[in-house]
Amino acid sequence: MAKRNAETTDAIVRGSDNVFADLNFPDAEERQTKLRLVHALNAVIDAQKLTQEAAALRLGLNQPKVSALRNYKLEGFSVERLMALLNALDRDVEIVIRKKPKARAARVSVVAA
Repeated sequence: MAKRNAETTDAIVRGSDNVFADLNFPDAEERQTKLRLVHALNAVIDAQKLTQEAAALRLGLNQPKVSALRNYKLEGFSVERLMALLNALDRDVEIVIRKKPKARAARVSVVAA
């Protein structure tokens, strides 16, 4: 293990609220939206104390797909599909469209109540 030189300093840079944008993913907004939707989905599964098998039945998925969601492996899941899965767990999903402030770029955000 290399010793750290006392004169060496690493700059600390505050990231945005989207780690995918910070990592320069081209689809950062979509990834962040999916992440927040799955976080909400997992919170409902936890609150209802559903096993993966029980969640699979409610969601119309197989257990491995529920396992993927529980582990935030989002390949193969669209934003629309994730919203439909939340509906299957008796959750409303609301989309609000409004004019953005001039000070920032337009964005998509998901807020769980």
